[in-house]
Amino acid sequence: MAPLIALIVGAGLARLAGLVGIDGLDGWQPALRIGLALMFALTASAHFAGGRRDDLIAMVPPRLPRPDLLVTLTGLLELAGAVALLVPATARWAAAALGLLMLAMFPANVSAARRRLTLAGRPVTPLARRTALQFVFLAAAAVISFGP
Repeated sequence: MAPLIALIVGAGLARLAGLVGIDGLDGWQPALRIGLALMFALTASAHFAGGRRDDLIAMVPPRLPRPDLLVTLTGLLELAGAVALLVPATARWAAAALGLLMLAMFPANVSAARRRLTLAGRPVTPLARRTALQFVFLAAAAVISFGP
């Protein structure tokens, strides 16, 4: 739920900043870039922080090799994408790449839900809710990639 909150609050605050005169944030698409960047910065931090990192490593489907390396790599890609979202010249490509990354990582969420794993001591998000969230996140990336 924290990633959704980061997306909504980040985009909302950025949009408010645009409404009060910050030209670079004047519009929903630039504000959405900020929200999505904040969301990915938040999720990337879990890839490197103690217990959450261990939980993410456990979420990687067992058939994939080197789950520790995959978690590190996806965390670095999320961070790079978050930074690239903040640069207007790279934002569309970054959003598209992050959309593909979300699709590539979704099987780990499915695997974790089916295996009833925990994240930070709590059960992972149930699969139906996680799928709905995935659509929201993908829609945000698509609006940035293919919007006006």
